[in-house]
Amino acid sequence: MQSQSPKKRKPFPTHIIVFLAPAVIIYTIFMIIPLLDSLRLSFMDNETGLFVAFQNYVTLLTNELWADQFWNAFWNNVKFFIINMLVQNPVALFLAALLSRRTLRWTSSYRTLIFVPTVLSVVIIGFIWQLILSPLWGIAEGFMTFFGIGHLFQPWLGLESTALTTISLISVWQFVGIPLMLFYAALIGIPDELIEAAYVDGATAWTVFWRVKFPLILPTVGIVTILTFVGNFNAFDLIYTIKGALAGPNFSTDIMGTMFFRAFFGQQLQLGNASMGSTVAAMMLIIILIGVLVYLVGWQRRIHTYEI
Repeated sequence: MQSQSPKKRKPFPTHIIVFLAPAVIIYTIFMIIPLLDSLRLSFMDNETGLFVAFQNYVTLLTNELWADQFWNAFWNNVKFFIINMLVQNPVALFLAALLSRRTLRWTSSYRTLIFVPTVLSVVIIGFIWQLILSPLWGIAEGFMTFFGIGHLFQPWLGLESTALTTISLISVWQFVGIPLMLFYAALIGIPDELIEAAYVDGATAWTVFWRVKFPLILPTVGIVTILTFVGNFNAFDLIYTIKGALAGPNFSTDIMGTMFFRAFFGQQLQLGNASMGSTVAAMMLIIILIGVLVYLVGWQRRIHTYEI
């Protein structure tokens, strides 16, 4: 009896390396290496270049000069995220639910109009809203006066109590198109048979949405939530465009991104400190990683259990 010949191993698909190499090389050069070098700098003394372990982190969290700035920026970042989370995503879900209705016409035009601010330059967005809300030459006061509520107008970008909320709402206006498209894609992917069966059973449109559609798009809700979290704790450009690196008035719009910019590059009388700037960046990374881990361990496990 002849012995069976051993099976030949499939050759390694070298073409995969060829296709992946450009992206991996570019990502490594512009993302991985700067990230690792930034972490290295956070463990170094800025003046001597000596290794100081976690001393920079202790300084950031306990030193009066740095701790006040850091905690102010952190809590402002939390407020920035909460406003975006509680305003942007519900509005996007509501608009997606309307646009996903089969009877609605011109849906592509509506989607385009809502998504246009997302593709505009942040510099243009900041400049436009500064002009609109300016108490000297802006159109906001005249517009409100036309509707009889001109007495409610305030220089919202110039007041400590309203500046951060105003910029957060501008961010909502600019980026609401992204969660809108994600929700819209999830809603139109729901089989029509499920919706028709619910209507046959006597369910109203409101009941169909909350009892049929919403449970089916929960994975998308989780994705939108974590994207909002990461995007908001990486935010920098909009506040820098509108209020500058000092994030005025009196640092009331300062978030971790603008604090990192000032710490690393310096601003006016503040000299740049590469080590402390890298420490702020590392803290941003840690906060984002904690949020992502909470999502992966908590939300994803809950969704998996729900699906089972």
